[in-house]
Amino acid sequence: MNVLLLAMPDSFEHMPTVAVRIPNGALASLAGNVDPHHNVAIADLVLVQNRVTETIRRLIHEIQPDVVGLSVMTFQRKTALRIVQLVRSLRPGVRIVVGGYDPSLAPEAYTEANSGVDFIVRGEGEVTLRELLRVLEAGTDFHGIAGLSYRADDGFHHGPDRPVSSLASGEIRPPNRSARVLEGYTLLGRPVDVVETSRGCTFDCSFCSIIEMRGRNFHVYDFDRVLDDIRDARRHGARAIFFVDDNITLNVRRFEALCEAIIKARLNSVDYVVQAMTSAIANHGDTLAPLMRKAGFRYVFLGIENILERDLEFLRAASKNEERDRGRIVGNAAVKAIEVLHKNKMFVVGGLIVGNPGDTEDSILANLEFARRFVDWPYIQHPTPYPRTPMTREFQERGLIINDALEEYDGTTAVVRSEHLSAEDIEFLRWKAERWMKARHILAAFLHSPGFVLRNVFQMFGHTFRGGSLTSLLGLEDERRAFERYRAIRKQERAYV
Repeated sequence: MNVLLLAMPDSFEHMPTVAVRIPNGALASLAGNVDPHHNVAIADLVLVQNRVTETIRRLIHEIQPDVVGLSVMTFQRKTALRIVQLVRSLRPGVRIVVGGYDPSLAPEAYTEANSGVDFIVRGEGEVTLRELLRVLEAGTDFHGIAGLSYRADDGFHHGPDRPVSSLASGEIRPPNRSARVLEGYTLLGRPVDVVETSRGCTFDCSFCSIIEMRGRNFHVYDFDRVLDDIRDARRHGARAIFFVDDNITLNVRRFEALCEAIIKARLNSVDYVVQAMTSAIANHGDTLAPLMRKAGFRYVFLGIENILERDLEFLRAASKNEERDRGRIVGNAAVKAIEVLHKNKMFVVGGLIVGNPGDTEDSILANLEFARRFVDWPYIQHPTPYPRTPMTREFQERGLIINDALEEYDGTTAVVRSEHLSAEDIEFLRWKAERWMKARHILAAFLHSPGFVLRNVFQMFGHTFRGGSLTSLLGLEDERRAFERYRAIRKQERAYV
């Protein structure tokens, strides 16, 4: 069968797409786990944001797919349903499958009679899609496929949930990067790919969908597979690799051993990017951080979340941000984690969440000032009520959700208010401060990738300051007017199909 897998064009807007375009690793994993006689093509539509419709038309014409699969997050739902209608108009008899976080946690959004969706893959998709294609080929019944919802004459039927895979068993085969049909993945000018060494997390942060998606568990691949996957990514041109594990620092000793394995295998000429907990870096940094740097780690996305204890308690993120001394809690781990990473010449991408229920202007400004002082690149988000998370339930109970336009649930649009501030005021405070922090990082990026920055500096500044004008930058215009222009531009940018 001919299978076309699509990742949505909607992207988080923290970095301009000219600077960061990262592959959808889930689709490559799906492609690697179907039976080998199928012809699978992957299209990451973030690579063609300005020509989505024409690209889909071309791919449908060239591939003549029997099955089209879409990977969807909540803020991509509107685009995904439009793409379903486009695909259906171009190839009426095609079978359409949706999967990913949004269909898994809100399947009811895809079951309407006119949605155009035939199947929903819930949870991990590799084995479910493999079994679905076998049944489609054989013409037999779908009811025995775990993790699958399917349309019948009387509506959608939902099979039992599929247990998460034990990665050590070898049940999940390596990804198939050769299935990609579009080009242009980049991290500051370096061809970038993704590698996965583990899945799952045992923390229960209120804002996170992982626990709702797969439960509280942690499964790992063996290092031989991980190293082979890195080699495969390099053969496909990668010079930067993002480890996309849900929480790679959950087992610090394993992460240290992984760094040692990368060094021993001489795979440390790649620029690695990783997400990490502040507590893991702060409490083990004396041994872990030097190993990370020697292994090639360059950027660390640090889950600071917030610097105020009240907000950390709301986010259920206090325990993963604790600095300890001889087992005793001595404070927030963020500063020490940043210091040890900087000491070992790694850049810190600082993840913070502002606009929580108790936030005031002063509490938000305190977090923004922390980001300005300590992190190299701010990744500041607003709490977003994704389906079925504990945070969503609390926001609903407190009546704080003010926006149900899901295409704006991208983390940088404030869709909930606090008890003290409007959503618009919260977003304005972040926007006003964050753009200047990002401008500073462009200078740091120049030291890392001078040729790339010189070629793209105007696009990078243009993205960071879109909506601004010379008069607003000089302080001769009310910044609220520039903010409103920025919001209007961003709304227009979201119309991909």
